[in-house]
Amino acid sequence: MTEPRLNHVQCLDSRGLHRMAYWEWGDAANARVLVCAHGLSRQGRDFDALARAMSDHYRVVCPDVVGRGRSDWLADPMGYGIAHYVADMVTLLARLDARTMHWVGTSMGGLIGLGLAALPNSPVQRLVLNDVGPVIEPAAIARIGAYVGRVAQWKTLDEAADDLWAISTGFGPHTREQWLALTDPQLRRDGDWLKPRCDPAIAVPFKAITPQMAAAGEAMLWQSYDRLTCPTLLLRGAESDLLSPATARAMSERGPRAQLVEFAGVGHAPMLVQPDQVEVVRNFLLSP
Repeated sequence: MTEPRLNHVQCLDSRGLHRMAYWEWGDAANARVLVCAHGLSRQGRDFDALARAMSDHYRVVCPDVVGRGRSDWLADPMGYGIAHYVADMVTLLARLDARTMHWVGTSMGGLIGLGLAALPNSPVQRLVLNDVGPVIEPAAIARIGAYVGRVAQWKTLDEAADDLWAISTGFGPHTREQWLALTDPQLRRDGDWLKPRCDPAIAVPFKAITPQMAAAGEAMLWQSYDRLTCPTLLLRGAESDLLSPATARAMSERGPRAQLVEFAGVGHAPMLVQPDQVEVVRNFLLSP
């Protein structure tokens, strides 16, 4: 299969219902489910390369977290938060009838997976955390805060790709073809313009975080991490400004004692497009 199936599931929020889109690869009857969750301002088609590589073994499901991609935008922007995203994923798993699953999460998607995997009786049996952990470095928060939620428009795909690359160099080297493939699903047509498929209001709760809230969140994330019992793989861009070497080392020494793999020449975050990155994830998920 070279293209995924697009489906939707209805989820509950504080103002009613919203539809969450998800892209599905592989045999829909396969009981082996792999969920791949994207970063803060991205969408599920980021995982096309990984999904193609894994769909011979899994039913691969790549949701567009609410407010992104083909999913609805929320009426109340304060609903854009990890707890709400975890609840949406529980609804998705019920739709999929998935009693167990493996999870790959990049950045925000990793925090969603961490929250889900730490719940009692969690269905998550293997967890990949891609360049994220309980401690989010202030420099990364400042960098992301400078562009998240910005309103932009472009005349052409190439123009959009160039503009988005300017804030995405941490993803590491990509060919032009690879970057255009990662950019195109980010865009929607609005008259003569291309615009982001992302609600600018996702920035509202992000920019409302105070140092006190960040400290409390960090403590809660460490508690969740220490509760994990499933095998865990931690990926880190060697030049990441979000996941520090100290945090990554601590994650390899406590809780599930994650297996740590670093990718040279990459910052935040590895996009799991390059063959060496795909191979690391594949080997971990399929190992006995």
